[in-house]
Amino acid sequence: MNDVLKKIRQTGIIPVIKIDDVEKAVPLAKALCDGGLPCAEITFRTAQAEEAIRRISEALPDMLLGAGTILTTEQVDRAVNAGASFIVSPGLNPKIVKYWVDQGNAITTGCANPSDVEQAIELGLDTVKFFPAEQAGGINMIKAMAAPYVNMKFMPTGGISPANLNDYLSFPKIIACGGSWMVKDDLIQSGNFEAITKLTKEAVQAMLGFEFAHIGINSDNEEEATKAANLFGTLFGMNVNAGNTSIFTSTAIEVMKSNYLGAKGHIAIKTNYMDRAIDYLKGLGVDVKIDTAKYKGEKMTAVYLDMEIAGFAIHLLQK
Repeated sequence: MNDVLKKIRQTGIIPVIKIDDVEKAVPLAKALCDGGLPCAEITFRTAQAEEAIRRISEALPDMLLGAGTILTTEQVDRAVNAGASFIVSPGLNPKIVKYWVDQGNAITTGCANPSDVEQAIELGLDTVKFFPAEQAGGINMIKAMAAPYVNMKFMPTGGISPANLNDYLSFPKIIACGGSWMVKDDLIQSGNFEAITKLTKEAVQAMLGFEFAHIGINSDNEEEATKAANLFGTLFGMNVNAGNTSIFTSTAIEVMKSNYLGAKGHIAIKTNYMDRAIDYLKGLGVDVKIDTAKYKGEKMTAVYLDMEIAGFAIHLLQK
């Protein structure tokens, strides 16, 4: 997979933006970054798109920028010269695909049926846009099409919202979803960037699904851990289950048989997607202790963050 597409996959959500007033481009981009989505697809449906991409690229050079609704090779050149690093088209135009791919760049071209996908494969693509997603059959259609095309990945756009976002993202053949619910036209026109930041944060949290899993308590030895776990169980009627390195009381309290990370212990937080959560947290300046990672096959299932909060280490878990 192209490196840009890998970045898109890590991001998970690509805001699809129509800009009529170029003066709002940079404040809008900053609102998305503040909300946790340093990326955007600027559609070429308006005359302001090219200049909007240029201004955002200059003001926020680390932002992942794409150009959408690309219909001609001339638009490809204009978008790239302005600073776009990927191209999105609503349908499959072999001329545009070949022009862009021959330069070694990333494109997600629109596909809505198996014939489109086969053309995309013939053109050397391993990722396509599925558009219009909901109107073309939604996640069930993608799953049906993905079965015979085992190496193809999809980026659905059209009708995606917080209500169905994770129905799509939970399917491993989907790299990301395009959506515009956090960048509504009326909010852009009125310059209500605070609302856009709020909606963007809500979109990220809906995707990542952070929630409390359990608290871990450090003990000096197994005997001390057993006493503490049994006391919780006796007082509050909780089941006690001993493991190799810790003892769980219910599912919310883990008593460690020896002192581990965290001065006081650890707090475990569950997430829908480990890789996307890690990428999001790195954007906030928080890295992980990769030597603490646990895996099921090639998939990471647990890792500690390289930080403490109030004396507690933070343990990230895959749901």
